Amino acid sequence: MLIRITCLGVFAMFAVCATRPVTGLGAPGEFDLSMWKTPHGEWTQVAGVELDPKNARKFVATAGKGVWYNGAKGRTANLYSKEKFADVEIHLEFNLPKGSNSGIKFHGHYEIQICDSFGKKEVSGEDCGGIYPRAEIQKGRYTHLDKGIAPKVNACKAPGEWQTLDIVFLAPRFDKDGKKFKNAMILKAVLNGQVIHEKQELLTPTGDRWVNKEMYEGPLMLQADHGPVAIRNLRVRVVK
Repeated sequence: MLIRITCLGVFAMFAVCATRPVTGLGAPGEFDLSMWKTPHGEWTQVAGVELDPKNARKFVATAGKGVWYNGAKGRTANLYSKEKFADVEIHLEFNLPKGSNSGIKFHGHYEIQICDSFGKKEVSGEDCGGIYPRAEIQKGRYTHLDKGIAPKVNACKAPGEWQTLDIVFLAPRFDKDGKKFKNAMILKAVLNGQVIHEKQELLTPTGDRWVNKEMYEGPLMLQADHGPVAIRNLRVRVVK
C-alpha cells in the first residue's frame, strides 16, 4: 500500500494537502486489484511495455511487476474504485501505442481524455488531456453535442513513451435540499509538466453521462475498452 502525506510539488500553490492518507491504488512493484470493483477483465501486471515492432498500434509486454496493462486487445473491463471520492488529487503515468484511447473519469462521470494526440496542431476535448465532449445516442450512433474543453496546449508525447498526468478535481457542492450551488471543477491539470487546465468549471458530466444526476462523491474510473493502455505509479489522495 502506498501512503503519501506530503503535498505534491506541482500543486503546492493551491495548498491541497491530504486531510488523510488515501489508499495507494498502484505503485512500483505493487498491483492490487482488490482496490477495484469486479469484474477486472484482462487487467494484469507486467514489468513493462513497448511498441510492437510489427504493429505500432499494439504493445509487447514483458513479464514481471510494476505496470498495469489492459491486455493485448485493449478492450476489457473498465475499472471502478471501491472507494468514493469528493475533492481528490491524482497522479498517474501512462503509455499508449499509436492511435489508442483511454481516460480517467472522476465520479465515473467527468472524463479527462488519455489518448494518442501526438503531433496534432489543433486539439479539442477529444484529444489527450481534453475534457471530453457531451454526447448522446442519436439514431443508434454516439454523437457529440459539443467539442468539449480542449487542453491549453498539446503536451502529448509520442506513442510508446511514458507520460505523466496530475489532476486536482473538486466535487460539485449541494445545499441541504440537494440543489447544486457550485459546479465541479478541474482546479489544475498538468500533462507532462505543462498546465493544460486551470480553475476549469465543469457545468455537467461529460460524454453521455451529462444527463446523469451529479453527486458529491463518486468512484474513479479507468477506461479500458478503447485500445491498449499501460499505467503505473497511480496515486490518489483526498484534498482540502
